[in-house]
Amino acid sequence: MMDNNPEECSVCFNNYDDTLLRPRNLPCGHTFCSQCIDNAVKNGQLNCPSCCAQHTATSATQFPISYGMEAFIRKLNGMEAFIRKLKGMEVVPAETVPAKPNKAPTRGIGKKLRSLVEEQKSSISSLITSCEEVLSQLGEYRGQLGDWKTQHLQLQDRLYALVEQNKSAMKLLELEDTSVVDMTTQGEEGKTQLQAMLGSLDTVNTAQEVGTTIDTADECSMKVEDWLQKCQELFPDVNTVHTSVKVQETIREALEMTTTETGATADPVHLGDSDSSIMTKVKEITGEISQKEITVEDLRRMREPVKSQVEAGRVVAVKSLVEAGRVVAVQEDQDGRRSARITLQDGQLYLHPLLRQPTPAHAHTIQESDVVGVLDPSCTLAFLDLGWAGSTRGRVTIRLTPDTPLAIQFVLLCTGQRGHTYRNTKLLRVGGKGQPGEMVRGGDYESNDGEGGASLLPDLQGQYQDSRQAGAVGSWWPLPGGPRSAQFFIATRDREAGPQWPRVFGDVVSGLDVVRAAVNHSDITEVTVVDCGVVLPL
Repeated sequence: MMDNNPEECSVCFNNYDDTLLRPRNLPCGHTFCSQCIDNAVKNGQLNCPSCCAQHTATSATQFPISYGMEAFIRKLNGMEAFIRKLKGMEVVPAETVPAKPNKAPTRGIGKKLRSLVEEQKSSISSLITSCEEVLSQLGEYRGQLGDWKTQHLQLQDRLYALVEQNKSAMKLLELEDTSVVDMTTQGEEGKTQLQAMLGSLDTVNTAQEVGTTIDTADECSMKVEDWLQKCQELFPDVNTVHTSVKVQETIREALEMTTTETGATADPVHLGDSDSSIMTKVKEITGEISQKEITVEDLRRMREPVKSQVEAGRVVAVKSLVEAGRVVAVQEDQDGRRSARITLQDGQLYLHPLLRQPTPAHAHTIQESDVVGVLDPSCTLAFLDLGWAGSTRGRVTIRLTPDTPLAIQFVLLCTGQRGHTYRNTKLLRVGGKGQPGEMVRGGDYESNDGEGGASLLPDLQGQYQDSRQAGAVGSWWPLPGGPRSAQFFIATRDREAGPQWPRVFGDVVSGLDVVRAAVNHSDITEVTVVDCGVVLPL
C-alpha cells in the first residue's frame, strides 16, 4: 500500500520530530516513531505494526534512527518553505545586482533562502572538520600498524619457531591496513566533495540552483556522515590489534626465556566510549595485554603533560589500572614475596606498606626498590591514616627532615621495607591534654603497649631541630637508640614556655585537625594507625 504521508508515523499519525518521535527502522524494514515502538514492546518482544514480524527488544533505542527519513523530512520542509517563498517572491534581474570583487554574487535569493544556504555551509564545514580529525586518526593508526608490521618482520627473522603465528598476525594487519586505506580514500573523496559543495553554495544565482545544490549537498553530507559512523564502528579491529601485540609479546618472552610456548588468544576488551579516538581505543586494547611490569616512568607520566595521542592512551591505561588497584610494588626475599598497594588520590600517588598478602588477580607489578628509589631524600612526605570507632577518620601527611636517621627510620616503618610497619599500631598516650604543649605519642610496632618499638638502625644520632610549634614530629626517647626508639610524638598545641621539644625530625603539613580530634577521643588507645606509607614524588 502506498504511503501518502511518509513524514508521519503510521501508528499515531503524528509527524516525526527530533525528540520523542524520532523515526526508527525495524529489521523488517518498516519505520515508526520511537514512542510507538516503546509502547509496543512487551515482555522483551516487539511485533511490527505493519507486517507482524517479531523482533527481540526492550526499548526503542535498540533500533537505529532512520537518518534517511529525517533527511527527507528536512528536505520536504525546505521545499515547502521554498514553494511558499516562490509564490510571493519578485525575482531580481541579475544585471541589477552590483558585482563584488573576488566573489561571485548571489542574485535572486531572499533572506530565508540565504539563511538556509548559510546553515548548509555551517553543517558542511562542521563535517569537514570531523572528516579531517578522523583522517588524522586514520593516518596515525596506519603509522602504528606500519610500526607493528616492521616489528613483526624483525622478530620473524630471529625466531623461526613462531614464524607461522607471526605470519598470521601479519595477515590480519595487512587486511586491517587495506581496510584503512580504503576508508581513507573514501574519506578524502567525501572531503573533496564537501569542499566543492561549499564553493557551489557561494555561486548559486537562482532559487532553482539553490534547491538543486542543496539536494546534492544533502546527498554528499549523508555519505560523509555514513563514512564517519563506519570509521567509528570498524576501527580498530579488536582481534587484529590484540593478536598483533600479544604475538610480539610472546615472541620476545620466548627469546628471553628460550621457550616456544605462545598464547595469542583474544580476550574480550572493552573499548569504552564510541567517541574515543581510534588511537585511544588502540591504547586501551594494548593496555589490557601489555607486559606485567609497569615502569616508574609510566607512573611519572600520569602527572606530566603528555606529548602525543599515543602517549595519552598509555597514560589512560596505566591510570585506569592504578585506580582499579591492579598496580602493586613487590619485594622478593628469602621468605617469599611481599607486595604494597599503589593508590591515586586527588592527583597524588601513594605507596602503602609492604605486606605478606595475595597479589591481586591480573595485577601489574613494579619492583618496590625502584619505586622507593625515586624518593627525594631532601623532602620526603609520609602519611598516617588514623581511625577509631570502626572507621578511618583522616590522613595525616608529614614532611620529614632530610637525611636524618630518625626520618629514614620513619620511612622504613611507613613502607615496611625491613618487615616492620606502623600499620595497625595504637596511639599510646596524650601528654598535657588541653594545655599548651599538648602532644600524643605512638609508634610501638612490636608490643603495641608502649614497651616496645626498637630502633631499626644501629645509630640514630644526627642533626635535629628543637621546636615549640604544633605539628612538630619527633622522637620521645633519648638517642643513640634503644628498645623504644621507634616511638614518635606529634605536638598538637604550641608550647608557649619551657624547654622545646627535642629530636624533631618532621612536621605535619596536613591533617593536624585529625590528630587533634584523636586526642579528644575518650580513649586514645582506641585510635589506630589503620594505614601508612609515603607520597611518591613522581
